[in-house]
Amino acid sequence: MEDGGPVVMAVVLFVLLTPGLLCQIPGKGRVVEFSNMQTSGISILVHTVIYFGLITIFLIAIGKRLSNILSSGHMRY
Repeated sequence: MEDGGPVVMAVVLFVLLTPGLLCQIPGKGRVVEFSNMQTSGISILVHTVIYFGLITIFLIAIGKRLSNILSSGHMRY
């Protein structure tokens, strides 16, 4: 992967899935809390699992797309 797409995607997902920034799963009083800027160990674990799942899916999808483009000769260097 020679472009910066995977890096940008990883950074954006990391920021969006930071516990307490946009949402927190599980929250302290409810299942989901929004913009409370607090966190817990369980919340960090849940957000880590979600991040790992999404980044794995997206990197596989981007990798397959790039390999298809490069092998078909649509991109010329």
